[in-house]
Amino acid sequence: MTKDELDTMCRVFVDQGKLIEVGFITLRFTVIPPDAPQGQVDEMRMAFFAGAQHLFGSIMGMLEPGAEATPKDVERIVLIGRELDQFIRQFKAAHDRRGMN
Repeated sequence: MTKDELDTMCRVFVDQGKLIEVGFITLRFTVIPPDAPQGQVDEMRMAFFAGAQHLFGSIMGMLEPGAEATPKDVERIVLIGRELDQFIRQFKAAHDRRGMN
């Protein structure tokens, strides 16, 4: 699968409300060996979704009361973004075996 094909697939999945699923598919394509046992793939999918659920649940739980974002809400989201940006740089450097950097 080419990067363009992967990008197209991502857009389709996101439009169907499958953002986390397409994230896992992308992870699987870029770093999980094609011959990995199904049990390993299943465990990695569960861990991926658990991490996504943790992040989303944490974000929803930490937001200040009210409909509008507060400066503290924005600060927290920025910090999460920075943490994840650092992770993905390290992750790609160490694990991206298909040149998707």
